Amino acid sequence: MSDADTHISRRKFCAGACSVASGAMWLTLFTACSGTSSSPSSSSSSGATTTLDTLTGQFTGTAVQVTVGGSALANVNGAVLVQSTAGVFLLARTSQNAFSAVDAVCTHEGCTVTGEDGAIYVCPCHGSRYDRSGHVVGGPAPASLRQYAATFAGDVVTIAL
Repeated sequence: MSDADTHISRRKFCAGACSVASGAMWLTLFTACSGTSSSPSSSSSSGATTTLDTLTGQFTGTAVQVTVGGSALANVNGAVLVQSTAGVFLLARTSQNAFSAVDAVCTHEGCTVTGEDGAIYVCPCHGSRYDRSGHVVGGPAPASLRQYAATFAGDVVTIAL
């Protein structure tokens, strides 16, 4: 196949370019991908986005269950991306026995939110930022992420659907 026949969407190109760039180049590319003149790290204290670890959740028909042990969720303030047949979720440990679960699909253009900057979730496509409860703290996202009830028993978090 020739280069002329290879097509990549703008979203995939920008997400890839933004994820591999670093330092000042990262900021320049990320701003270019966002389509805005504001810096995606302007509402952040550190500006360092890291990719969340991914866990597989088990769909039970009415809930998604996630084992905590051996993951970032073992510690308070730890967060992960949970993939399951029922959907993709952002799960964070907010205290010793409490967890916050929100939908991982950005309300701006439907990208999966995969990054974090401290206690802020960051969408890799256009830089939307959400707190651990899913509330928008930086656009272009127009609405909060959907919240789900999460319970903790034994070593398993159950996200009620």
